[in-house]
Amino acid sequence: MKVLLLGGCADMAGPLISKLADDSAFTEVTVADLNKEKAEEIAGKKRKFKSAYVNANDFSLLVCLMQEHDFSIGYIGPFYYYEKIMVKAALEAGRDYISISDDYDAYLEILKFEEEACTKGIKILTGFGNSPGLTQVLAKKGYLALDKPEKINVHWCAGSDEPVGPSNLAHLFHIFTGTTLQWLNGNEVSVKTGTGKKNVHFPDPIGLNPVYYTGHAESVSLPRNLPGLTEVTLHGGVKPPYIVTLLKLLAALGLTSNHKKRLAAARFFHRIESWFASSGNNKSVGRVDVSGQNSSGQNEQVSFCYVGHIADITSLPCYLAAKWLAEGKWNQKPGGIYAAERLIDNPDQFIGELENLGVTIKNSWER
Repeated sequence: MKVLLLGGCADMAGPLISKLADDSAFTEVTVADLNKEKAEEIAGKKRKFKSAYVNANDFSLLVCLMQEHDFSIGYIGPFYYYEKIMVKAALEAGRDYISISDDYDAYLEILKFEEEACTKGIKILTGFGNSPGLTQVLAKKGYLALDKPEKINVHWCAGSDEPVGPSNLAHLFHIFTGTTLQWLNGNEVSVKTGTGKKNVHFPDPIGLNPVYYTGHAESVSLPRNLPGLTEVTLHGGVKPPYIVTLLKLLAALGLTSNHKKRLAAARFFHRIESWFASSGNNKSVGRVDVSGQNSSGQNEQVSFCYVGHIADITSLPCYLAAKWLAEGKWNQKPGGIYAAERLIDNPDQFIGELENLGVTIKNSWER
């Protein structure tokens, strides 16, 4: 399989590159990036790798590069801006596409291409990172474990010592700006980001930390793909918590109100991000709670947590999805727009293989 890695110089892509290099299922890997020199440097250190220049705003170039490969993996963000472009290019090229896209509005935008993807037989795997991605696989595991699942509550928290690039920061500004959608009382409801505060217990090193309504995709994808739910919520945060206060202040001042402003703010804060480092907060976590009724008709909640460096827990689900796609595990599936919970029929197998790759997942977690 020949795979195109779009945005291959991204901070998050390191673990994926290492896995692709060691996996015989991938015969050729092209690291494509706006930073041509860095792409050449990365590719030069790996057997079967090569590099290419890509500009996400050059649609014809994107299509040509995709057509030269069996499928593409997308790391070009922020995804609220670029995911629609990537999906349109993949459909034009007639090639499958996998991404770590995390924004709720990006997911809703590309759902509009479901009919075209189905007609062309193209699989678009969107949001195969940690949140969304791993969270959705765990949510489906809990959903299948209950006789009558009713609520899914997803939570994530990032450690401030985690290295992130400007695109990640632009995404962070976006998900704490304006409104997002949650599934409450069986209806989709618009809520203000940064509200809905609750304190959640996570595994170490995060521990107890406040989280808020944020604009990740789980709260719009899970109720669309797992029927019968009355509530699906998504809360996110950062440790130490004062960083969220800063994000909300920037939003209130109008400094993150559009894409151009978010990029400017991201470039500035990327230069000074070391100022916000806090000893011990060098891992990120997720927690998924699923509640409803068991086969005995009793109320029950099942919970799952995961913890790891953000690049690992984001890249390893994406790598495993790429591996399964390359090995033909989803050949029987029609074309379409697939979030993880829609595509993965056996979450236990996917979770087991992730654990073998080194992702720490705690089942039936209790504080």
